[in-house]
Amino acid sequence: MGRPSQPAALKLIKGRSPGKDSAGRDVNPGPAFKRLPPEAPAWLSDEARAEWDRVLPGLSRLDLLKPEDRAALAAYCETWASFREATETVAREGLTIDAKQGTLPHPAVGIARAAGRELRAWAAHFGLTPSTEQALARGAENEPDPNNPFG
Repeated sequence: MGRPSQPAALKLIKGRSPGKDSAGRDVNPGPAFKRLPPEAPAWLSDEARAEWDRVLPGLSRLDLLKPEDRAALAAYCETWASFREATETVAREGLTIDAKQGTLPHPAVGIARAAGRELRAWAAHFGLTPSTEQALARGAENEPDPNNPFG
């Protein structure tokens, strides 16, 4: 399976020139969604709501969000909450448990591992991983030089 397509806004931020992506290809802006941040669902857990409040301002400044992204952002935030809870459980109770069969991995280890994988996948969709953050930073800071034929 290939890489998932990035939103037009991310492609343009990393692009070589206005309207172009990092390879110099024209970027199709896609449908004209209103770029307004979604409202947080009332049912988010406290930790998920804290993560929502932490990431929403930055994503909004980049015009990456629309109201229709609410479900995906909520899933990212709840995944973060699961990851944090499982990680704190392992820190508190240890990596293993004693059972009749002997010493077994703590169930929270598997939960943290699975949530971490899911978290990375969701984060990449929003440009929240270190690699996509660096790519966004390079694109936002480096305006192309119109006199540079290679820029």
